[in-house]
Amino acid sequence: MISINLSSKTALITGASQGLGAATARRLHQAGANVAINYWPDPESQNQRRADELVEELGENAIAIPADVRDEHAVDGMFTQIKEQLGSIDFVVNNAGIVRDRTVLKMTSEEWQQVIDTNLTGVFHVCQQAGHHLVDGGRIVNLASISAVMGAYGQSNYAAAKSGVIALTRVLSRELARRSINVNAVAPGVVLTEMGRSIPEPMLEQMKAQIPLDRFGTPYEIANAILFLCSDLSSYITGQTLHVNGGWWA
Repeated sequence: MISINLSSKTALITGASQGLGAATARRLHQAGANVAINYWPDPESQNQRRADELVEELGENAIAIPADVRDEHAVDGMFTQIKEQLGSIDFVVNNAGIVRDRTVLKMTSEEWQQVIDTNLTGVFHVCQQAGHHLVDGGRIVNLASISAVMGAYGQSNYAAAKSGVIALTRVLSRELARRSINVNAVAPGVVLTEMGRSIPEPMLEQMKAQIPLDRFGTPYEIANAILFLCSDLSSYITGQTLHVNGGWWA
């Protein structure tokens, strides 16, 4: 019998107070890992409450860590705090992201920059610190998107950021290979998280019609792929983008 056992391992999941991040934290914790649940410390959001509730749900070996991934100093402090509370860090999952959808001709510079800063520069900041703090043999999993290869309408900022994540993943996999740190990306299709449900219903129906499995994915189906890439079962996989989209393609 083959099982995934991450006991004594520690994982950081960014943007983990809800959606895919929360599902990933639950999956890795179920496999035995300690989990650090990062959230954006925006006082106008429900992020802290959701993160604290998730920690309470998981119980032992789970902590909530506020940090804005756009701020390199905050990210540095987050890694230091995790090591102080949970010990060495084995896995980093870059999940934090936002959308500011609008066509190119109508998109503001602020909407462009907000998405690039969070979804790409934020990933760079976390990966940079992961390179300093991860144990040899660790794993980095970056969340990309089907938008990066399809060029989804109204998502020039998001698609550009996620394409950059895929390229960053390939480069970093080469740079960290000497330490046996595997770096991969997971590119989901539409998943009905809070972000997915913000898509207008007529557009969702059009999208669903293009998916051979005739349904959208669940957060846990994406989390399962991340769990696999954190496990020893993926030991010879690095620099790759795993598309988890029910067969939907460009």
